[in-house]
Amino acid sequence: MTEKNDFVADEWTPVTPKGAEEWAVFDFDDFFQVLATTGKKILAKEYQETGTWPVIDQGAEIVSGYTDDETKLIKSDKPVLVFGDHTRCMKFINSAFAPGADGTKLLVTRDAIDPRFAYHLYFAIKLPNRGYSRHFGFLRRCSFPVPPLNEQRRIVERIEAMFDEIDHGVENLKKAKTSLGLYRQSLLKSAFEGRLTADWRAKNADKLESPESLLARIQKERDTRYESALKDWEKAVVEWRKGGEIGKKPAKPKRLRDQKARHHPDLDVPSAWGTVPLVGIVSEAVLGKMLDKQKNLGTPRPYLGNINLRWGRFVVDKAKTIPIEDHEVERYGVRAGDLVICEGGEPGRCAVWNGDDNSVFVQKALHRVRFTESYNSIFAFHFFAFASSFSLLDRLFTGSTIKHLTGKALDEVLLPLCSPAEQAEIARILDERLSAADALETEIDASLARADALRQSILKQAFSGKLVPQDPNDEPASVLLERIKAEKTKAPKARRKRKATA
Repeated sequence: MTEKNDFVADEWTPVTPKGAEEWAVFDFDDFFQVLATTGKKILAKEYQETGTWPVIDQGAEIVSGYTDDETKLIKSDKPVLVFGDHTRCMKFINSAFAPGADGTKLLVTRDAIDPRFAYHLYFAIKLPNRGYSRHFGFLRRCSFPVPPLNEQRRIVERIEAMFDEIDHGVENLKKAKTSLGLYRQSLLKSAFEGRLTADWRAKNADKLESPESLLARIQKERDTRYESALKDWEKAVVEWRKGGEIGKKPAKPKRLRDQKARHHPDLDVPSAWGTVPLVGIVSEAVLGKMLDKQKNLGTPRPYLGNINLRWGRFVVDKAKTIPIEDHEVERYGVRAGDLVICEGGEPGRCAVWNGDDNSVFVQKALHRVRFTESYNSIFAFHFFAFASSFSLLDRLFTGSTIKHLTGKALDEVLLPLCSPAEQAEIARILDERLSAADALETEIDASLARADALRQSILKQAFSGKLVPQDPNDEPASVLLERIKAEKTKAPKARRKRKATA
């Protein structure tokens, strides 16, 4: 019976790169020999962190571990190509090693094939991706275009010279990308330690406000909102009763308690600033509605879950809906300026909503935070990015494997408190500079993608006979193929061991 993951059941048809007219086409057995690994493979649990000999397996890293067991070594006169049956990785190994156990296939080329030519050719032959299924069967079905041996060597020399130039450029691009990440961290740290706007404060002393004065004003704004919410609740209860008390009774709003500025244990801020828990500067902080098909009532409306929230932006899926009752619209709806924060997954990841009011709603995986007029939500977003980068939120997380930022813990997040004018100035500078950094990173990523495309273009030219000129004095590839077939015919066949009879 054919196994579920057997390649025979797959309809994939190999596509052979078309070489020059002088080239020959080899099948797998004329191109490769498969090395036996009986008694040689090392289980992953037996890998050592250090040792005399490297262990090479099908993983992405060249070396996956080490061993001191010399009896496990593969010693070949030729370089060995290590193919990952599950991963489709291919590695060129030119020294003694021990093979890893899972999905490792060892190949050496026939005498007429340059090993590095075979290595580069593999990356021009696109095997299908069947996840963690086996792929060696696909490779065995492939055909391989082969030029004369001297031309193979010229192709390898040219490919590797061009790839060296690309690799140098890619290395510089990756360094630049790393530097951008460090720049972002440095910029955020400078912002929330007060250094970014030190000159601004010196020039705008009339716009500064003490933390105590600002907190008093914020509390007045909260009280005004509370009174308005209380009136709305009273109306909602009347409507609920008129409608026959169907569904849950509207929840009565709570007056948020006054807060005082506190010392932040991990952040030094200017003397003109303070730090205060989030619960002291918001008009409302709500955990989203639970998805419950049995209990939820109301009109299906688009909602945001953890997967829809990225750092600084949203990916809205209008097809996903959750029933929301009319009296729940204000509680779970998202308005422009609200900060939406992940509760789990990557707790603290957040973005400021700038879409239409109440066009989407929050599911339980997210907190929806609405600040008072005197606290800038974009300023708060940048602070959460800073706090996440420097692990300032970690002490508030719960859970051992999957971390969570509960509503209670979110209330205790200490945020910088400075005058609204300075908050706006910091938000403006950070938006401007981080946007420029993002644009530069986008260009770096595009350049890296172009480098990958250039590699593929070089391989395509190489294995279609267009990268280096043909030499009529080279021994034809057809002669190489005939020689290989003759040698295979003369080689003694391995005898099968008969099973013992009773």
